[in-house]
Amino acid sequence: MKVDLFSDTHIHTSLCRHASGTMEEYVRGAIDRGLTRLVFLEHLEEGINVSFRTWLTEEDFDVYFEEGRRLQQRYGEEIEVGLGVEVGYNPDCTDRILQRLAHRSWDRIGLSCHFFKVDGCEEHLNVLSKNRRTIDIIERCGPNRLLSRYFSTLTEGVRRIPANVLCHLDAGLRHQPNLQLEKSHWEQIDILLDEVKRAGMALEINTSGYKYRGLPFPLPEIIALAAAKAIPLALGSDAHSPSEVGRYFDRIPALLG
Repeated sequence: MKVDLFSDTHIHTSLCRHASGTMEEYVRGAIDRGLTRLVFLEHLEEGINVSFRTWLTEEDFDVYFEEGRRLQQRYGEEIEVGLGVEVGYNPDCTDRILQRLAHRSWDRIGLSCHFFKVDGCEEHLNVLSKNRRTIDIIERCGPNRLLSRYFSTLTEGVRRIPANVLCHLDAGLRHQPNLQLEKSHWEQIDILLDEVKRAGMALEINTSGYKYRGLPFPLPEIIALAAAKAIPLALGSDAHSPSEVGRYFDRIPALLG
């Protein structure tokens, strides 16, 4: 299994409102760490109802592209800077998502799913959140059932969104204690990877998982399954501060063997 150890393809900044640091601080951090490529992957969501927005507006993306192009010119001889987007798939807003994606020229489109509408909740539920109330709601709704919905939603997204890479495949419900993948989940994962292969997408090895569980997202067994299907692999730190650029990349050679 091969992956570019000098390319971090999943970076967030203060523009998403839940990370810190300017775009330039991330670029400088990547250069200091000896990386040759950095791809910003800022959040795009559509039709999500929450009390605090954690993604960019179209006006934010205007700022993002203006600053990104400046950084490409300033640091182009030292590092390749890509301007990408992490699309949160919402089945109720596919057409609008496609319209927004077509409106700009992205260097990379990552696909993920963070939010669900669940019975009894007016707001969407962030299934990647560590908020205690969210964890309790997931427990009441049935974490195994929600995880199954998470995988099926990602599969639908792969079929409908023209993305380049599938992000943190098994990070859903990551803060749910004692959650284990069941046989039915593994069957869903196999189908999901087949769709990733069919779509010509890469699978992200998201190294933020080392912080949460001592292993990347997705699990090594899933990475091996993807490699057996000849699915390309891409590294992403999912950095939310400049100090996290390229985090845990040094663990990847031993992981891949």
